[in-house]
Amino acid sequence: MKAVWKGYLGFGLVNIPVALYSAVEDDQINFHLFHEKDNGRIKYNRVCSECGKEISWGDIIKGIEMGKDAYYMISKEEINELKPKADDLIEIQEFIDIDKISQIYFTRHYYIGPTENTERPYFLFKETLANSNKAAIATFVLREKEYTCMVVNFKEGLLLSILNYSNQIRDIKNVPNLEDKPDLKEKELTLARELIDKLTSDSINLEKYEDTFTESLKELILKKAEGKLVSGKAKKIAGTENLIEALEASINK
Repeated sequence: MKAVWKGYLGFGLVNIPVALYSAVEDDQINFHLFHEKDNGRIKYNRVCSECGKEISWGDIIKGIEMGKDAYYMISKEEINELKPKADDLIEIQEFIDIDKISQIYFTRHYYIGPTENTERPYFLFKETLANSNKAAIATFVLREKEYTCMVVNFKEGLLLSILNYSNQIRDIKNVPNLEDKPDLKEKELTLARELIDKLTSDSINLEKYEDTFTESLKELILKKAEGKLVSGKAKKIAGTENLIEALEASINK
């Protein structure tokens, strides 16, 4: 496994040499665009709306829209001045109880591993987190961007989770149709609890779940490469009309 970042995990005057490794593998299939008529590859050119000429990257600057047809131009040098300086420290700011942070803040995940011959301070920190049931809140710079993150004990090592900033979280109160909560019938609640109990497992096995679209797409590509014809339709889902009947049928299924 190749490290995506190397540096130190620091709290107080203690700096532990560590490396970050991507915890999640992206297996998404990327499409290219083609002209249906002749299979020509579709290309996007950077064309100036004023002179109509194609512009090279070296002659392009960035701008922020300040109003209708009004932009403030910012040079590459000005942007570079604002970027956080490259750092090699995951700096722990505080510790919290591990259950005090909402899942909505979590985004990307990385494994933290010790570098060679630095295992003792790494595992001392890991065991201390595990025994105290604490999470470390830290800041660090990755690819010229500063992040807030959470570090927790995880299986054989440590897990770093990038956190959303609070101003990025949208208010759930703005979701439509949440204001008019209906009066639920006692029988509906009872049947819903019975169905949940029926579908409850002692432990979760995520290996039985898969990205069916990506797997089907891979199968389609292989069959097309072999000259085979593949077709199929997704099953349409109908809304539930009689809730109690649907719950009873689900329980007796």
